[in-house]
Amino acid sequence: MFKRYLPAMLLLSVVFLLTTPGDSHAQDTANSDDLVMLNFVNSDIEGVVRVVSELTGRNFIIDPRVTGAINIISAQPVPRSTVYSTFLSALRLHGYAVIEDSNIVRIVPEADARLFSGPVSGAGARPSGSGDQLVTRVFTLQYESAAMLVPILRPLIAPNNIINAYQNSNSLVITDYAGNLDRIAQVIAAIDKPGSHDPVAIPLLHASAVDMAQTINKLFPESVQGGLTAEPTQRFAVVADPRSNSLLVNSGDPERLVRLRNFVAMLDTPTSVEGNIHVVYLKNAEAVKLAETLRAIYQGEAASQFPGGTPVQGQATDGQSTAGIIQADAATNSIIIIAPDAIYNNLRAALDKLDVRRAQVYVEALIVELTADRAAEFGVQWQSLGALGETGAQGFGGTNFGSTGQNIIGTSVNPASVGAGLNVGVVDGSISLPGFDQLLNISVLIRALETDANANILSTPTLLTLDNEEAEIIIGQNVPFVTGQFALSGASVTPSPFQTIERHDVGLTLRIKPQISEGGTVRLEIYQEVSSINDKSNPAGVITNKRAVASTVLVDDGQIVVIGGLIQDNVTTGMQRVPVLGSIPLLGGLFRYENRQQGKTNLMIFLRPTLVRDSRGADVFTGERYDYIIGEQKAAALSTGGILFDMENPVLPAPTPVPTESSATLVLP
Repeated sequence: MFKRYLPAMLLLSVVFLLTTPGDSHAQDTANSDDLVMLNFVNSDIEGVVRVVSELTGRNFIIDPRVTGAINIISAQPVPRSTVYSTFLSALRLHGYAVIEDSNIVRIVPEADARLFSGPVSGAGARPSGSGDQLVTRVFTLQYESAAMLVPILRPLIAPNNIINAYQNSNSLVITDYAGNLDRIAQVIAAIDKPGSHDPVAIPLLHASAVDMAQTINKLFPESVQGGLTAEPTQRFAVVADPRSNSLLVNSGDPERLVRLRNFVAMLDTPTSVEGNIHVVYLKNAEAVKLAETLRAIYQGEAASQFPGGTPVQGQATDGQSTAGIIQADAATNSIIIIAPDAIYNNLRAALDKLDVRRAQVYVEALIVELTADRAAEFGVQWQSLGALGETGAQGFGGTNFGSTGQNIIGTSVNPASVGAGLNVGVVDGSISLPGFDQLLNISVLIRALETDANANILSTPTLLTLDNEEAEIIIGQNVPFVTGQFALSGASVTPSPFQTIERHDVGLTLRIKPQISEGGTVRLEIYQEVSSINDKSNPAGVITNKRAVASTVLVDDGQIVVIGGLIQDNVTTGMQRVPVLGSIPLLGGLFRYENRQQGKTNLMIFLRPTLVRDSRGADVFTGERYDYIIGEQKAAALSTGGILFDMENPVLPAPTPVPTESSATLVLP
């Protein structure tokens, strides 16, 4: 075993400083730090470890994967205290690292070193380890984001070592060599500093922050507006804070901030005219309605300033005018406010919060009606018309069932009135009866009929309306109903008769009023009516069918809800028969008339509201319906060629998307 480490030991020369007994200083130096000469040329790692262990007094454990040769050459003697750090540097060059645990030093591959326990320095603690020793440090940041620094520091760390960000405490956890961590600590200290361009607040005493911000953004083109970006040091942003009546400014250039402060101070002065006149143009709200709300706010503001009662307009306790006027101009949709600066600023803050784009609701109604009517009738009728003996008297007899078009007597008088279905009879010439013309002498009439009628109706009315605004759509006819009539007779001059008529809508009616909550739930006040004309021949007037539902429901955005329905099944049977004879089994069928009728009705009304919060959402529904109509027009186009002359088919022009700063708006021709 000794021979294995001999080559390495022979290359190690230990040179002691020779001193004379009188040279006390040299003797102290030799005792404190001996000088050694390190020369390892292609020496096995295990042999070098054995020598370093003897010189430093440390205990080493070598991973089986640690193999190879080490070269360390020193031209001059080096202190014994630097032997260990020199050895660590040589191991690092070969891809190995050391882990110190108590009095044991582990030598492992660099990629696995992070898996072993080693020195850990917490935030603010003194770093442990030095040089090429692998340690772990935690850096807690105060200003910058830990996650944002990871890609910046990653190139500075060895590929086999790690860096992680813990966002909860805004900390960085780095495992690397102690010497490199000192450099990284300096980089982090240079980056993690408070920003030099934090936002500042400029309070206003007289002017309105909202008006001031709009003026500045118009006069200073380098201000940030509409999402435009520029060089950070060449731009600034100005935002109004109505609550504190202040301007919030973020500038990358201190000189621009000073220039802006001077400009604001010049404008923030009281006006020389009492009762300032301010004109505010609204973007979304209705001026007339908003003016009523602001008047109520103004009255409350004035009452709060004078608890004993509002002074007379134009006078105040301090001698200044308290006149206040709020007037709406419907033509320009603007509001004119005449009030002191303090009250105007409060009113303007409330106005800006009320003048916002209101959401809309697109409501799709689905009205489905399925009806099925079935009827059947069968009957046998007998009749005998003829003379009685030689007296010349005539008589008749037989069975007669049903109404006109069904009974045998009506068919004898007018054969064309026989109803639909199978009609089989026996005719024995014709006969004349007093009071009648010639009648067909029908001896027997057998009638059979079965009808089957189905209807499948789907109506899909749609409505788009503002939040908390009622909307109505009517699709149908305006039908006249006679309510009275007058005619005078018996006079020398007969006046013209007249009638009083009322008109009512018959068809489909949908009336809704949506109210949107903050969570996206829609409260709908609904009135839905489906009516149709049933009979116009009734002497009393027109008979209509009507199905209506009125309800208030809560629906989520995009949810389909059923608001009403009708499921009806009617069965009607009828029988006319000759007493006794009609009750005889089998044979009784020759002396009776039967009819059966069944009607089924399935009616359901569904609603689906969809919130539309911006123009892009409205474009989606508009474009969908627009494309649908274009497709229907193309499907109904007339064929060309043939005998008839060609006609141009009307088709809607294609919509043109016009790009804007935020989105593409659909513009119809």
